[in-house]
Amino acid sequence: MHCYSTSKAGVRVLTTDLAFEMGPQGIRCNSIVTSCFATEMATVLTKVPEFTSFVSGRTPMQRWGEQDETVGVVIFLPSQSTSYINGTVIFFDGGMSCQV
Repeated sequence: MHCYSTSKAGVRVLTTDLAFEMGPQGIRCNSIVTSCFATEMATVLTKVPEFTSFVSGRTPMQRWGEQDETVGVVIFLPSQSTSYINGTVIFFDGGMSCQV
């Protein structure tokens, strides 16, 4: 799990560093951090009751995300409507990151 956590942290730092470095050229850098989504890759995990229960228990929405729920944020983030958003990490995780 430490490799996964380290890579997620790296994406966050890279997002802010690139936003700072590339901003003067008008290039924005933002990222979307997701939690568990019911995808083809996660099919094996969705069949493990203990893991499904763990995810649901740590997510305030008490469920996995669905692939079609990602469309809105993926279309929104690179749109002109967000031209002043730069260096932002959007947590798209059903509230999982709110855990204390």
